Amino acid sequence: MLKHHRVWEGAGWLLIALVVTFSLIPHPPEPLSLNNADKLEHLLAYAVLSLWLNQLYASVWSRARVVVALIGLGVGLEFVQGWTGYRMFDVLDMLANSIGVLTGWLLALTPLGGVFAYIERRLR
Repeated sequence: MLKHHRVWEGAGWLLIALVVTFSLIPHPPEPLSLNNADKLEHLLAYAVLSLWLNQLYASVWSRARVVVALIGLGVGLEFVQGWTGYRMFDVLDMLANSIGVLTGWLLALTPLGGVFAYIERRLR
């Protein structure tokens, strides 16, 4: 268990709020100016969320809930975007979000999944 679990979790909720905000504002920043770069941005955002949150939980069931919740968030936000009148519903964004979630989950199974524990050990 992480000593600063609540801090890491709180930062995770802030990241989720950031993703929700950027998903629903009329003109979000576009740091990449390539064709279909938004798909890469979706993938990266959800990979970071998934890696971040999967570091907080050790059990398979807890991590499965994180994966399901984040995929649900990505799918749900696409529907909401379609209802806004100023954003577009895009099934490919849903796919990019879901691939990002699964990528983050897989990364959490590598040494990257221990970054928070490493940081906490170094802070002692």
